[in-house]
Amino acid sequence: MGRVILFSILLRVLTAVFTQSYFQPDEYFQALEPAHKYVFGYGHLTWEWVSPQPLRSMLYPAVNIPMYWLLKVSNFDVYPSLVVAGPRVIHGLLAALTDVWVWKLSSIVISGVSGKDIAIHAALPCFLSLTSFFHSLSLSRSLSNSLETSLTTVALGYFPWDIASASSSLLDLCVVLQKSQRSIVFAALACAVRPTNGIIWVYMFTILFWRLKANTKLLVLTVRDCAIVGLTVILAVFAIDTWFYGRPTLTLFNFLRVNASPVSVFYGSSPWHYYLSQALPILCTTTLPFLLHGFWLVFREDRAKLRIMAGCVGWTVFVYSFVGHKEWRFLQPLLPMMHIIASRSIAQLLDIRNGPFLSLSIPASVYVTFFHCTGQIKVMSFLRGTPADNSTTIGFLMPCHSTPWQAYLHRPDLAEPGKMWALGCEPPLGLQLPAKYRDQTDVFFESPISYVQAHFPAHVDPTFPPSPYPSSVPNASFIQTLRSIEIQLGSWDLEWRHEWPRYIVCFGVLLEEPGILALFKEKGYNEVWKGGWEWEGDAKRRGGVRVWEYRSVVG
Repeated sequence: MGRVILFSILLRVLTAVFTQSYFQPDEYFQALEPAHKYVFGYGHLTWEWVSPQPLRSMLYPAVNIPMYWLLKVSNFDVYPSLVVAGPRVIHGLLAALTDVWVWKLSSIVISGVSGKDIAIHAALPCFLSLTSFFHSLSLSRSLSNSLETSLTTVALGYFPWDIASASSSLLDLCVVLQKSQRSIVFAALACAVRPTNGIIWVYMFTILFWRLKANTKLLVLTVRDCAIVGLTVILAVFAIDTWFYGRPTLTLFNFLRVNASPVSVFYGSSPWHYYLSQALPILCTTTLPFLLHGFWLVFREDRAKLRIMAGCVGWTVFVYSFVGHKEWRFLQPLLPMMHIIASRSIAQLLDIRNGPFLSLSIPASVYVTFFHCTGQIKVMSFLRGTPADNSTTIGFLMPCHSTPWQAYLHRPDLAEPGKMWALGCEPPLGLQLPAKYRDQTDVFFESPISYVQAHFPAHVDPTFPPSPYPSSVPNASFIQTLRSIEIQLGSWDLEWRHEWPRYIVCFGVLLEEPGILALFKEKGYNEVWKGGWEWEGDAKRRGGVRVWEYRSVVG
């Protein structure tokens, strides 16, 4: 077991530190940027943080604060590469918890084997976890779903499975209470990080309470522990958020309220079968056939603990399918359980000591970790090396949040408003008909050349002053403006005002838009950097990442 722990820590930390690919903007804007802003005094806060009723708790970003603070007080923050790598080490260590605890969890719930076989059967889910395509892509990143996955796996490891499955008589009261208390604590922390994690625990504790109905004392004590721990965590989150925002704030409530509203659908809506037809195949990859067969085995055989686990997976997918906005990573906390269920099938169908088929996902894991969409990360290294003087300004003419921000740049000279800007994508807050709304990114890409001609000056100012109004601030005034536009059937163009920056960052596909390439050259810009593959990304993010620098107007 000690070797497994060391190997898992080494794998996850190295993966975290050397990851080169871009996956989700939340990795930067919902975790690193708020912490960077708190410690260093500058960084970008998205609408979830600055709206009148903020959605995001400082609880998860606070994980990064000790590392940032240590770098600051030791003056090692003068090395931006350490500012980038430091938090990655933390998240690599947290990711290793999933691999270690899936081993412990599998040894608890997999029964019916003995001797050497029990070690092999317990190790198999850990092997699936270590070689998992989706864990390689996501688990070591600074995403709340990643920490949620680790905390959920630990909580399941402490869960009193023997009582819940009725596979034994009631054990010593102190032992049961101790296990349930630890499970409740980690489950509550997982819910604090991602409130929707509560869907898992509604199922698990409903099963537990039902099994405990024959022992009123133990049932009452367990319910008491749930109430005490739950209330304590809620008050702690309330205190942290009130301290951060400077006013009484309960982000847990705001998060659930907004995610149940049409605002969540603004960032994408998927059909009811999305998790079955897309998410599960992506999460499981080569283990999917074994997962399906494992479900069949679980319900065919008399394995109560695995039935509870399979039921939890089915229940959670069922509930999540009713929510309009869906993403692969929302199911990641279920992946350790799915690995355990799939291992039942693998153990029966394959010689698990000689199964190269299980390693087929490794090449794909290497690709998405080190080679996919690397331009969006590497461009920050290039921009970090631009001159640190008043003439350096940077504009990102790309879909919103296409690159990291100050947590990867660490340039206080660019913290002044308007010196570094990007197109916004604030949601339709307060609107009755949000489907008609168009954000700044939508307005820009409807006709890039028209946008540039209307929102940029006719000539480039070679002193490169900050842009006066490059994007919207989603405050109370912004919400009132949107409501007025909706009532008056006006334009969603909020009359943003840009100055020509010294550096323009864009995807290559923008240069294919009518008139853009010729306009850049006419204004005196030349391409000075290019990164990433031209064929990857969605329609607005293809062509690789390009940097154009103002040199001079020809002739």
